[in-house]
Amino acid sequence: MKDGIYSSLDIGTTSIKVIVSEVLNSKMNVIGVGSEKCNGINKGLIIDIDETAQSVKKAVKQAEEKSGIQIGSLIVGVPATNVEINPFHVTVSVENASQEINNSLLKKIIELIKSKKVPNDKTLLSIMVEEFLVDGFDGIKDPRKMVGEQVELYGTLLAVSKTVLHNIKKSVNNAGFEISDMIFQPHAMSELVMSEDERRFGTIQIDLGGGQTSASAVHDEQVKFATIIQEGGENITKDISVVLNTSLRNAEKLKREVGYAFRDDNQEKDQLISVDVVGQEGNIEVKESYIAEIIEARLSQIFEKVREELEEIGAFDLPGGIIMTGGTAAIPGVEELAEDIFEVNVKTYIPDFMGVRYPSFSNAIGLVHSKAKMDELSKVINHMILNKEYALSETGPQETQPAVSTTQKNSHQQDNKDNESVIEKIKSIFSNFFE
Repeated sequence: MKDGIYSSLDIGTTSIKVIVSEVLNSKMNVIGVGSEKCNGINKGLIIDIDETAQSVKKAVKQAEEKSGIQIGSLIVGVPATNVEINPFHVTVSVENASQEINNSLLKKIIELIKSKKVPNDKTLLSIMVEEFLVDGFDGIKDPRKMVGEQVELYGTLLAVSKTVLHNIKKSVNNAGFEISDMIFQPHAMSELVMSEDERRFGTIQIDLGGGQTSASAVHDEQVKFATIIQEGGENITKDISVVLNTSLRNAEKLKREVGYAFRDDNQEKDQLISVDVVGQEGNIEVKESYIAEIIEARLSQIFEKVREELEEIGAFDLPGGIIMTGGTAAIPGVEELAEDIFEVNVKTYIPDFMGVRYPSFSNAIGLVHSKAKMDELSKVINHMILNKEYALSETGPQETQPAVSTTQKNSHQQDNKDNESVIEKIKSIFSNFFE
């Protein structure tokens, strides 16, 4: 991982999350967190750019105050909404076979992919390189500085809706921030939650969000399939609210405090919970097991829909099983319910960083992690796709600070006497944040 300070933006289905992280000696530490509810998003889509931009501003401000870093640009995540994932093969001729292959040829390849391989209603987001061939010699990961007459590229392209990408860019820019990179969220998450072997041999990941659930299959270290179910934690809250005739606020509190996704019928403890009912003076009492039944019913429905999608592509043959994360994955019993329905090994990923030991931050952390470990070739390709002119430099992207401006607001960060990292200097601020 490349040392530096990075800032990421996760535009989730119900809230905006910002993470500021310091990578020091290849170790990542979260030093700033921002989280803001957003009414400009519906079912994972931005429906109000101005409202979303305001939420981005507020979330960034929170992260700035916690970290002491003034954020200038953001690594932005792109969800699996309307994504198209296709393998491709393209071939280009080298104009001057006596000269070394350089970034100009990469740009030519990208333009060819855009024109020939991407549907008209989509825009190219990313390219996952499998291998290059130079004059028939295969297994090449980076052809630059080599010589040859013909270059071939085998890989997988990610194309997303032009509308989705435009609205994300517009919201970030209207909030007053630049975009340093745009990364496909399932790809970033897979690099965070999976081991190298799990990505190579094949594993399923499920992100249980507030407004929707996304599932993706990873094999050969690439995302091969991604889908979205338009149901998530908010639906569980609404179910509890409707069944118990209580407010959404009360329903959310019940879900978080006593909710359980897979209650054992033999479990002895089944306490009565007092519930404030709309239109009734006194509270009613319901058993915890009854609330668990409501939660289990909705989650079972979500998992069954996910199962249908994954069975169509044979994803359950992948040996890695399932890794779950996302805010709704924090409900006790989700793992057991998932194993019962999917009939494969299931485990839950919970971030283990000071201040963000909660699965709802997995996407935001994954974006920073992915950017910090990105190789130089991938950076060049990403910047070319984003139409960043400096990507054409033969030495690669020229970024003085990829994710944040260099302005620091806390004077104590200027003191290098003890050569402490930023994370050590602000531990007291974060010790109980989001525990």
